Amino acid sequence: MNHSMSAHSERRSPPNIPKPTENSWVSNLFSPLSDTLTARHHSRDFVYAHGHYLRSRVLAVGLIFLLLSPLWLLIDAVMLPNTVHRYTMPGRVVMMLGFAAVIWWAWRHEENIRRIRFSAGALLSLPALFYALVLIVLPSGDEAGLAGYGFIPFLLVAVLSVFPFTLLESFLAGVMLQVLLVFAHQVNGIWMTPEAIEAQWLLASLLVISLTANHFQLSLLMRLYRQATHDALTGLLNRGALERRMSEIERERLRTGKPVPYALLMLDIDHFKRVNDTHGHSVGDKVLREFARLIALQVRAGDFVARFGGEEFVVVLMGVDANKAAAVAERIRHAVEEATLFDHDGNPVPVTTSIGVAGPDEALSNETAIKVADDRLYKAKEAGRNRVCKA
Repeated sequence: MNHSMSAHSERRSPPNIPKPTENSWVSNLFSPLSDTLTARHHSRDFVYAHGHYLRSRVLAVGLIFLLLSPLWLLIDAVMLPNTVHRYTMPGRVVMMLGFAAVIWWAWRHEENIRRIRFSAGALLSLPALFYALVLIVLPSGDEAGLAGYGFIPFLLVAVLSVFPFTLLESFLAGVMLQVLLVFAHQVNGIWMTPEAIEAQWLLASLLVISLTANHFQLSLLMRLYRQATHDALTGLLNRGALERRMSEIERERLRTGKPVPYALLMLDIDHFKRVNDTHGHSVGDKVLREFARLIALQVRAGDFVARFGGEEFVVVLMGVDANKAAAVAERIRHAVEEATLFDHDGNPVPVTTSIGVAGPDEALSNETAIKVADDRLYKAKEAGRNRVCKA
């Protein structure tokens, strides 16, 4: 079956290639909801970038909480009765130590995204647990002495807006804080009173504002990430992002002491200068976009494709042997050869590709793998183009 570069096919987005951004405010508001709702569809590279951004927030907010903790101790000592202070002071001290531990944990585990996310959750959980435990252990009748503590759920909901959490993460945290407020109202004996209903409504309103801030913050972060790491024309990873991903592979090898097997394909559009000279650069751009789409259709979600520069592309196939890598390369070559591409006047634009393959069995470093694949690409071109060259 021939592939076509008609107007209809151009609107189809290939796997792992971001859709073009529209300019309308409606698109800017609603189109990224699938990206900000959960982290399910986030790429591994974005999860890593997101984790580093989240870590900076954890360190900043954790430091603020830690510096404010001694001040809270002084305020408690002045404002709270001794019968109440004897319960709150140990909790404040433990919470202060917890803030210090969270800061150390996030600082120490820069490369471990799961631990960074855990530290963010712990940072928000410590004040909430402190408030809940004080309410539990406080003798009946002393609840009125906790004047001023009721702001803790509201403070934490506001703090949610500082972090680039997904909407689902922030919503679940907000529900838990809503439950905490209900518990506090039951302990204080004001549950279902107008005062309690007003507080619940206020907390829910603040949660909606925090969710909105999370959406725009994470959406902006993703847009900036895509602009910095993806090629504007094809939507594929750019060369800088490719080098960072390969550096991650190298760090994983050093961390585990085991090689991370992958095969690398270097691809080039045959006679691309002739396409530009004959049909114009706008048609050349269409060819590049369609070429990128055809490559992406032939690889798995765990692999990644990058535009290396000009008409050169790189495909990194994770966990495959040399034979499978050559088979994928041949499948890409065949798909490009069979594709039917047209210029603006409907004239066919024949396109083929030459591919060099560096296999995992050669135990090459990242830099050497690119050089070997590039050398084999030029051997394929010297041998007549429209072919795959492997070891």
